[in-house]
Parts: sequence; C-alpha cells; structure tokens
Amino acid sequence: MANSVKVALIQNCAERDMAPSIAAVEPLIRTAAKDKAQFILLTEMVAMLEPDSDKVLQKTMPEAEDPALKTFRALAQETGAWILVGSLLLKEPGKTRVVNRSLMVDPTGAITARYDKLHLFDVDVGDGQAYKESATVEPGERAVLAATPWGLAGLSICYDLRFAYLYRALAQAGAAMLTVPAAFTHATGKAHWHVLARARAIETGSFVLAPNQCGTHAEGRKTWGHSLIVNPWGEILADGGEDVGIVTATIDLDQVTEARRKIPALKHDRSFPAPGMPVLKSKAGE
Repeated sequence: MANSVKVALIQNCAERDMAPSIAAVEPLIRTAAKDKAQFILLTEMVAMLEPDSDKVLQKTMPEAEDPALKTFRALAQETGAWILVGSLLLKEPGKTRVVNRSLMVDPTGAITARYDKLHLFDVDVGDGQAYKESATVEPGERAVLAATPWGLAGLSICYDLRFAYLYRALAQAGAAMLTVPAAFTHATGKAHWHVLARARAIETGSFVLAPNQCGTHAEGRKTWGHSLIVNPWGEILADGGEDVGIVTATIDLDQVTEARRKIPALKHDRSFPAPGMPVLKSKAGE
C-alpha cells in the first residue's frame, strides 16, 4: 500500500441544471489529473443544486441513467485517477424521494463504494433561506468505508460533519481518510466549517478531505467554499478560498499512524449512563 498520495479537491458552483454544471467541472478534473493528482474529490450535489423541491424530483434520474455519473466514470478511465463523486441526487426504484449519494469510482470507471447521506439538513440558519432536505431526500441507513490504494476512506456528506460519532465509528473501523463533500451554506460555513473539519481530524487522527461548493446559486443561495485538506494533527494543508478552482496537497498516510500513536483516543472509549439515568451499583459482597 502506498504511503502518500496527491489529492485534489474540485471547488465548483453548481447550477440548477446538469449540463452546464457538468461542463464546468470536466476541465477542472482534467487539469487536476494533468497536475498528477491521483485522488480527485468532487463536491456534494456537484452536478445540480436545485432549490425547488418539485423540480428536484422532476430532474433527477436513476443511477444507471445519470449523465453526470457517466461523465465522471469516463473521466476516471481517461485520466487514470480515482474520483470521489461527492454526491448526486438519484432516483431509487419504489421510493418517492431521491437519495443523496456519494460514489467512489476507480481508474477503470467502476463504482467501488456507495454512501447515502445519513443526516439530512432540516434547519433555519437565519440567512433568509429555509432548508428542508428531508422533503426530497430519503436518508441513508449505514456508514460506509471505501477501499483505495492508500488506505480506507470513510465516506460522509456535508451535514454529517456535525455528528462526531459517525467519524469516530469510521476511524475505529480503519478509515485513515475522512471525505466530506459539501454544499455548506455561506452563513454556517463562515461560522463553523473550519473548526468542525479540524475537530473531526483531531478527534480521529485522520486526514479530512472536504471539497465544498462556492458562490451564489439559483434563487440567491450561497455556499461558503474554502475546500479543506486537514492533516491528522488538525493542521490545514490547503484552503480553497471562495472562488471556483482546485485545491491540492500531497498527504502522507504515515501521519495517521503517528497521530494515533501519540494520542490513542480511539482506544479509550468508556460506556456511561445518559444524564438523568441511574448509575447501577453492585450489591454488597458482589
């Protein structure tokens, strides 16, 4: 297993229709590959950021028919890179809602792992926009690890970043890299994005690879950008700022072993009762 890999995060500003969104991302992937990136990560909803729930349901397609996935699989074959398709909204047979799915694609174009977003963004952050992801998206049911030549990657999407227990479980199951493709809002990103990404890296002794959308989208929705590569000590190796572009760094996976050796917190879990629950005491003589 190789100990280091050059990663590239593609930071884009998706439109409400697939064709222009895909066309904007294609050259960025090719550029990253020409710059010798071996692992290229795309954002959440990379091919379509449609704020109208009814239109989301009209525009989405099954996985086998999705034009963005076909394009990215072909690009993996063309470039010889591993590509994490950050997420796509996809129709599933028999479901009235879509899934928000992250897909790992190997250099042959094969899909090696699929993860459906567990935690859905139903919030009012005070930026003049209302967000109710569960109106259109069916939540996932399981955590997922993806095998790569550089080690296991724990898959997650955007709002998952606020749920530390998911990343702890992924790291304890062997993940050395935690992927967090996102379309983090400008308001929440400005307040929380950097500290949450660094916290997940520090808590688990893992690399956090977090490509985030940027700019102003349909109907005035704004995303924060600042795609991040964070090392297991919580240090930011690269920050994408607020404009469309590519964020790269070469990461050394030996740093994961070293960080976990220094602070083996993943081995120090203890069970305890929830607040307000009685502590069970043993009987005398037991």
